[in-house]
Amino acid sequence: MYDQTRAQQPADRPRGPAERRTPGPEPLLPASERDKIALRLGHALNTFADSPLEAIEEAESAYDEATALLVEALAERRRLLRAGWQEQDPEAHSTEIRLALRQYREITQRLLHL
Repeated sequence: MYDQTRAQQPADRPRGPAERRTPGPEPLLPASERDKIALRLGHALNTFADSPLEAIEEAESAYDEATALLVEALAERRRLLRAGWQEQDPEAHSTEIRLALRQYREITQRLLHL
């Protein structure tokens, strides 16, 4: 459920114990971008009753922005991963290559569970 009060609070506001995230993989999108898109989507949901066509257009725009940012973020991650292993001698740097493989696996698994 969308929490309009929470969404309108600044992104840099310290979180309480109930709001802290558990440690895990780094988010694919920066918090500021996620927050902006969530606000737009929330606005669309909240204005649907008064102006349904504008609301659906705003929701579609938020979706388009989220997917474009996600594609950009994934391409950047891939570029960084590739740069880390592509020019390595496999026998001399097996640890770096193993780490890159693990990161590919983790990102791919996250994508498959979206």
